[in-house]
Order: sequence, then C-alpha cells, then structure tokens
Amino acid sequence: MKPASLLTLTFIAGAFFAARGVDARNSPAARTAKPANTNAPKPIAEAPTIDALMALDKQANEAYVKGDSRFFESLLSEKFVMRDGAQRMGKAAVVKMIAGVKCEVRIWNLDERWMAKIDADTYVLSYRSTWDGTCTGPDGKSMKIPSPIRAATVWIRSGDRWQAAFHGENPIIDPKNSPNALPAPAAGPAEKAEAKAADPNTDALVAVEKSVWEAWKADDAKKLEGLTANSLSFIDIYGNSYSNKTDTIRAWAGAICQVKSVGVTDGVATALSPTAKLLMHKGTADGTCYGERVPAVHGNSIYVRDGDAWKLTFTMNMFAK
Repeated sequence: MKPASLLTLTFIAGAFFAARGVDARNSPAARTAKPANTNAPKPIAEAPTIDALMALDKQANEAYVKGDSRFFESLLSEKFVMRDGAQRMGKAAVVKMIAGVKCEVRIWNLDERWMAKIDADTYVLSYRSTWDGTCTGPDGKSMKIPSPIRAATVWIRSGDRWQAAFHGENPIIDPKNSPNALPAPAAGPAEKAEAKAADPNTDALVAVEKSVWEAWKADDAKKLEGLTANSLSFIDIYGNSYSNKTDTIRAWAGAICQVKSVGVTDGVATALSPTAKLLMHKGTADGTCYGERVPAVHGNSIYVRDGDAWKLTFTMNMFAK
C-alpha cells in the first residue's frame, strides 16, 4: 500500500465526519418529544457551509486514526468511489481498508480551503493539509504521511444529511520534479471496487472530456468557456488548486503546455444526482508542460446538466503510474 492511499483515508475521515454534523434525531428534545407524524415530509439536508465542515474535521481525524471503520458505514454513499493508483475502490473496499490502518499523528493543519457548488445536491470541498506523523497499514508497514497535500471531497445530498461520493488527494510538488521521482504505488488491496452498471451517458461524457482536452491543447479559451459550467474548479497533478472558472480557464489557456495530440480513454461514469455525473477516465497528451513531458493521468471529472448539454464543472487529475 502506498503512503498516499493511507493519507487519502485520513482525509476521508476528516471531511466526512464534518459534513455529517449533529443528527437531530438524537438530540435531547427529540428523545422527549411525541412520535412524529410518519406521513410528514422527510427532512432535507440544508446546504453545507465550509465553516461547519472544517470546524468538525479535526474530530473526524481522531476517529480515523483509531481505525474506527464502522464510523464510515453511514457517511459513505453507496455510490462512493476513489482511486488507489489505477484501481477504483468502492465503499466496501474503503471501509475494509480503514479497519486495518492505525496512525500516530503529532502535528497536522488544514488551510487554503474552498468549496464549490455543483448543483443543489452536490458540492466539492477542497483544502491543503500538512502533516507530521506515520500510518501503519494492513500489511504492517509503517509509512510517513506525505505532506503537504491538496485534497478534494465531493458531497451529495441524502435525505437529511450529506454523504461522500468521491475523495482524492495529490501531493503538492514542484512541476519541475519528474513524475518518475515520485514513489511508485504498490499493489492495492485484493478486493476490487464493486462492479457497477455502465451509465448510459458515459460515451457522451467521454466525448465532451475529449473536446475539453482538445481545447486545452489549442489554448482555446473561448471554446473552454463554452464547454464548462460557471462553477468550474480544478486540481492538477502537482497539487495546484484553482477554485473558480476564471483562474481555471486562465491556467488551461495560458500556453504553459505545448501539446501535439491528446486522448481520453477508459471512461466510467457514475450518476451523483439527477443533474450531476462523475466521469473517471485516463487522459494522455503528446507534448510538454513546464518543460517536462506530460505524463498520463487518471482524471476525475464532474459534469452538470445544462439544458441538453453536459458541462464540466470540476476535475481532479492524478498521476497515472
């Protein structure tokens, strides 16, 4: 298990507990109140606030370092998926992994936070974290937690609470450092992500993703504007973070890269809400960025329905080893 996998789960613990907040059904008032009308409309979760998420995040990490995997049974959506290298991991595999991890953390800090609304039922939370500690995985090996890290969690509404549907994190590194200098990922857990039926919009989303890559290759800001939603945000493979559309388009069309051709393959789409879908894919480019050859990436893109079109609203790229 690679160090980044261990850290990913630490972030999951932190953000997920934060979004859950206090369950009103367990409050003192609820315990003394008369039975509720079972025919009344079910409560709907209010929109999350970034202050609430980050304030509770420290409490969540305390649960994670103790290996409290049961804590995540209700916090992870059945749609939840994350990456461990090239492997897609679903809820069951993640909960199982947490049960075998123990951490000793001396110092940690979360800052440079931002949150973006995808639609009324879907939000992205991102922040930078710094760590001083180690984690021991199911294989018994102790590894230093990478630091600093840029993390992102996608939250979806589920009745009267918010559940996590995706989480990812990238070490923050100097673009001049070759991807080959990064630790190579070890084999992931034997259990693979649960098989999911192919989303009927997968091919359409792959086509839009390819168009975004083509526009990036051409430094075509106007085309990128039309292919993306107003809430566009982005996290690149080096841990650089762009929290709004203006900064993201400026970075994509800023002639940082010189690319001859691009490719988007291995697309797998998951519906997060009636108007939002997650597309996990592999992206390749023949060219250079920051003077270094562009590596293949595992892409994690969220698309939102806009009339008859799907528009890119958030994407997080990770090194493909």
